[in-house]
Amino acid sequence: MNIVVEFFVVTFKVLWAFVLAAARWLVRPKEKSVAGQVCLITGAGSGLGRLFALEFARRRALLVLWDINTQSNEETAGMVRHIYRDLEAADAAALQAGKGEEEILPPCNLQVFTYTCDVGKRENVYLTAERVRKEVGEVSVLVNNAGVVSGHHLLECPDELIERTMMVNCHAHFWTTKAFLPTMLEINHGHIVTVASSLGLFSTAGVEDYCASKFGVVGFHESLSHELKAAEKDGIKTTLVCPYLVDTGMFRGCRIRKEIEPFLPPLKPDYCVKQAMKAILTDQPMICTPRLMYIVTFMKSILPFEAVVCMYRFLGADKCMYPFIAQRKQATNNNEAKNGI
Repeated sequence: MNIVVEFFVVTFKVLWAFVLAAARWLVRPKEKSVAGQVCLITGAGSGLGRLFALEFARRRALLVLWDINTQSNEETAGMVRHIYRDLEAADAAALQAGKGEEEILPPCNLQVFTYTCDVGKRENVYLTAERVRKEVGEVSVLVNNAGVVSGHHLLECPDELIERTMMVNCHAHFWTTKAFLPTMLEINHGHIVTVASSLGLFSTAGVEDYCASKFGVVGFHESLSHELKAAEKDGIKTTLVCPYLVDTGMFRGCRIRKEIEPFLPPLKPDYCVKQAMKAILTDQPMICTPRLMYIVTFMKSILPFEAVVCMYRFLGADKCMYPFIAQRKQATNNNEAKNGI
């Protein structure tokens, strides 16, 4: 194709992409069904991972829950089974009420499987993935959600905690994807969800390891998405989830300027997950919550660094993590005192 003609074709496709994106704001796309599909969620024992599990359960997905904490993971599984029982009871009631079978979702073998897995350890991931394939089947939806934070200033952070943050928050995504992507490629079907953070798009002081891990996983996700497009595997979808501070207790104590806080409070976990689910089920490539995060990311990209620093200072975002780090340090000191260290 002549390069001039190709240029105009590409220009048209770019403009058309803007039109489609605008249309999504006006007319919400229909949500796809995940009923009966195997959905694996890492870090499912608490926080966002638990909420993702409950949302997928309500949509009749067959769930595989991974967490390093066996007890909390089983608690999530118990909640999922309760949802499954309610769905089965509702189906039975609908049949008794005389509704046609076509009005009821097709029956699925609703089950939840739990695995204790440390995603920060590569061999543990591969061994557990092999167990899942043998005991459950191939994974259709992979939600990489597990995450940790050290809560130390760089020069006070032990090397092993820095390595742990990078392994769990970033490297684990490579290993889980390598474990389950091959089958997705074979059948050209699947969905990979990367739960990152707004701190993977712009950073702040005091959490260098966390920001580095989230920037890394955002880069991994974007490169993977481009690779799937280059391979013309349009049946495999990807969604990048970048929420603002979520009120799960992970960053308890984090504070921005008090005058600004009412306008930018921490996100409620339920709201964050519901927004992410809308994006996942409509094959949206990326979601930032709240939408203000898109603007902040854009401004960070075009403004001079000193201008960004001024903006951070005005918002109180430059040292927002310091109270959180101080609380972590105090808690560590208290534990050491109790243990007689």
